Amino acid sequence: MRRAYNSVLKLPQLISCTQCGAPSLPHRVCPSCGCYGGKQVINIEAVA
Repeated sequence: MRRAYNSVLKLPQLISCTQCGAPSLPHRVCPSCGCYGGKQVINIEAVA
């Protein structure tokens, strides 16, 4: 029975960000550019 449940588990679906095109989870702030819903929500500083 434990092995039967493994077929039910699925990976999270990713969408592409509307601003930068990077894959991110739906209904969350994009981790690469910091945008949500077409608006800049958080500032992401580039790591050099």
